[in-house]
Amino acid sequence: MRYPFAATLFAFVLLTACSRANSNATAAPAQPENQAAAQQPSLPSAANVEPIARINGERVMQYTREIVALGPRWLNNPAHHKVEQYILDHLKGIDVEQDKFVQQTSEGPFPMNNIVAKFPGTKDGIIVLASHYETNYWLRDTSFVGADDGASTSALLLEIANKLRGRKLDGYSVWLVWDDGEESMKQQWNTEDALFGTRHLAQKWQQDGTAKKIKALMVLDMIGYKDLDILREEHSAPWLEDLLYQAASKFGYQSHFFNQKASVEDDHLPFAKVGIPVADIIIGPYGYNDSYHHTTEDTIDKLSARSLQIVGDTVMQTIAMLNQR
Repeated sequence: MRYPFAATLFAFVLLTACSRANSNATAAPAQPENQAAAQQPSLPSAANVEPIARINGERVMQYTREIVALGPRWLNNPAHHKVEQYILDHLKGIDVEQDKFVQQTSEGPFPMNNIVAKFPGTKDGIIVLASHYETNYWLRDTSFVGADDGASTSALLLEIANKLRGRKLDGYSVWLVWDDGEESMKQQWNTEDALFGTRHLAQKWQQDGTAKKIKALMVLDMIGYKDLDILREEHSAPWLEDLLYQAASKFGYQSHFFNQKASVEDDHLPFAKVGIPVADIIIGPYGYNDSYHHTTEDTIDKLSARSLQIVGDTVMQTIAMLNQR
């Protein structure tokens, strides 16, 4: 993915994706406006709601290191299978569904697997958190390990699973999804040759009625960068992004959110198309002029435990606030 960035103008162009669309981005207001306030019920104040749990950023970093150490995780190579098993080993004792399928791509057929961990709640409804775990097929001949692009977010979901394990959730059920086949098969981004796992899962959930039960779905994609600056993503539900901002503000994290806005083509789009409220939690440029993204420079030294904690705490607070709706 590339997005030429002009710091003085606070604008950038997103050209491919880890999913990013061709689109101009502009600076967002520090306090985002709720564009859908009239259509949405009132939401609780973050000050009056406690998070389900706080996140251990150092442990997320350790999981990230362990995933990266497995090597490049492009589809159907040994490291891809190893990270799949690594996730499943961490989820032992939890209700896990494996959504396995074979997908025809521009590079031929590939087996894929969406891993879904389910934590039951007391309220009728589901909140979903999702992250892709594979690396780019077109970078298979390089040492690209996707430390922030797939590893950090997969690791954060594992830490969230730690916090939810064995708890009776006083609210909606929470499902964690490690989805497969997010990246475009070729260097030139093509939504028809990418987002395979979430397209498959969204269709399945639409057909079996699950989609109607999902109150919110948040995609986590590239959130560990030391210079953390989460975009206000324009395909996301405005009210859900407003809730994320309120949640971040509870902990004094708001300066890391929504200083810029852009339209991004990512794993949230297939779910939005079937009527699920979505938010894409993703950074802006990764390095100067996006120089680390989809390159061998996407390495563990670019990340920080603090950034992982900031996003993790914000997501856990957002879940708690959604439970009050």
